[in-house]
Amino acid sequence: MMQPAIANLLTDLPRRLPNERFDTLLQSGEIKLERIVSTGHRSPPGDWYDQPLAEWVLVVKGRAGLRFEGEPDTRILEPGDHLLIPPHARHRVEWTSEDEPTVWLALHLPWDPPER
Repeated sequence: MMQPAIANLLTDLPRRLPNERFDTLLQSGEIKLERIVSTGHRSPPGDWYDQPLAEWVLVVKGRAGLRFEGEPDTRILEPGDHLLIPPHARHRVEWTSEDEPTVWLALHLPWDPPER
């Protein structure tokens, strides 16, 4: 039987990265949990994420600004802040902290929201 290993989300955090770092922590079918490390990264101008799966994100360390298409203001996420991004909700990362790494947890999963 495999023994579970202890890992820490806040280890191996470089001060600068040429590109965001994506570490898959677990995956089962369409469900994937990943740690994302950003060091001042942002979405390229004019680019929007449009993902087929829902994405629940949590900022563990650092700060970030998310913008959703059609919303005038950027949403600021600080440590502990989380939100569920529905499938195909066009969004972009406006900025991430430049003075410290921003560590995200991102859970990608199928989502069929309940009808109201």
